[in-house]
Amino acid sequence: MIRLRPHHLLCTQGYSGKGYSTEFVQNMSAIVHSLRNVPGTRIRLVFGSDSLCAHCPHHTADNLCEAQEKVSRFDRKTVEYFDLHEGEYVYQDLIRAIDTQMTPAMLEDICRGCAWYPVSACKKNICGK
Repeated sequence: MIRLRPHHLLCTQGYSGKGYSTEFVQNMSAIVHSLRNVPGTRIRLVFGSDSLCAHCPHHTADNLCEAQEKVSRFDRKTVEYFDLHEGEYVYQDLIRAIDTQMTPAMLEDICRGCAWYPVSACKKNICGK
């Protein structure tokens, strides 16, 4: 089962084939392909390192991120805005619920400080702008 931390629900929507390393891009591309193209894909929402983190060069030996404070803030804001809880979900159902509520101001608040946000398709794919 694909494990995703809360803010990665947003990253998987804005992803456009770029990443931190070749290994990361290959893993992210495979996961995003399944999430976007296999109806009924089940995920486990986790409040910590996930299936994407596992291949990130910023993932540390103690199962954290080199930018742990920043990614924890992204996760916390995502959880607060959408009242998320750890557990199993159908990815597409969860994304529909988030995207229905999301505003550009909320996305900007959640993603403030993300290096990928200005160069990704997040705003367009999530908010349609």
